Amino acid sequence: MVLYSDRVHAGKELATALASYARRPDAIVLGLPRGGVPVAHEVASALELPLDVLVVRKLGVPGHEELAMGAVASGGAMFLNHDIVDRLGVRDDRLRAVVSRELAELERRERAYRGHSEPLDLEGKTVLLVDDGIATGATVMSAVEATRSAGAANVVVAAPVGAPDSVARLRTVADDVVCPHTPPDFGSVGEWYATFGQTSDEEVGALLGARSG
Repeated sequence: MVLYSDRVHAGKELATALASYARRPDAIVLGLPRGGVPVAHEVASALELPLDVLVVRKLGVPGHEELAMGAVASGGAMFLNHDIVDRLGVRDDRLRAVVSRELAELERRERAYRGHSEPLDLEGKTVLLVDDGIATGATVMSAVEATRSAGAANVVVAAPVGAPDSVARLRTVADDVVCPHTPPDFGSVGEWYATFGQTSDEEVGALLGARSG
């Protein structure tokens, strides 16, 4: 069953669920690139809040890169799913190689999205962390840690759809989780969208520029 026509539609629907945060002077919306940024843009526009990005990179298991064993985020935060690392016997040297590669890509994306602009100050803020969906939750978990490390007073995770177990796990680390749909037969994020194309770096930069301008 398709829930959303595309990320713009999902963002508009998610904004309705986040209406209590509209125009709050302490609130900031952070989109998780790339796919979370179009959703976050709609949320920020509807709620009249500032928009920025928090770059998070999945750490894929070597040879099974689609499976997340953790994530790294802007500011140096890292989340590891030790159950997966131990169960699959990922060696330390291979783990370090994956972390090094993803940190390099993270830095590249930071430059591509922001140029020379500084990230928004999160000290004492209520941060709405927005993604287009929650599968394993590894990237969002890392984003929560990064946001707290940056001084956020409250961290709210928001996504249009998510896997029930991952959403439940995130409720233990975030101050709130807003996820309108947690289907028990969740397979992947994309299956709940009619259109789920890849978001480009250029689109992310344009959406950030539209809100900051």
